[in-house]
Amino acid sequence: MHGAVEVAELIGALLVLAGLSLVVLAGRRRWLARQGGTFECSLRLNSATPGSGWVLGVGRYHDGMLQWFRFFSYAWRPRKEFLRSAVRVLETRDPTVSEAVALYAEQRIVSFEVVGADEANEQWDLAMSAGSMTGLLSWLEAAPPGLNRLH
Repeated sequence: MHGAVEVAELIGALLVLAGLSLVVLAGRRRWLARQGGTFECSLRLNSATPGSGWVLGVGRYHDGMLQWFRFFSYAWRPRKEFLRSAVRVLETRDPTVSEAVALYAEQRIVSFEVVGADEANEQWDLAMSAGSMTGLLSWLEAAPPGLNRLH
């Protein structure tokens, strides 16, 4: 009987830790939303296999940067940052059949490259709703006058 009490205490402690971890995730998501300029999007982190590598996240416009945070993460800093003046949109498209399995319904994909100072350009794909894509494209086009565009 004494062992059953210890097991119950252990299970209770694990439930409390699981609850606290969910509260921290929800608090982080709320903090991001309160910063303004956020939208749900998926970023392709691994493009080695066609249609795979998509990770759910939250995008945020902040100080001339597009920041991307993993949705299920405890990190308070963005996983990726893209400088507004270095982003060049390549295309917008519907997801392929294999991509659609990993993404939300009605999402579209914007492919873009980040122009580096050393001319080593990186290509990325973001998937988001049509409304979020319109906002992203508008944000990129509405750069302040005099911003040195690299393309």
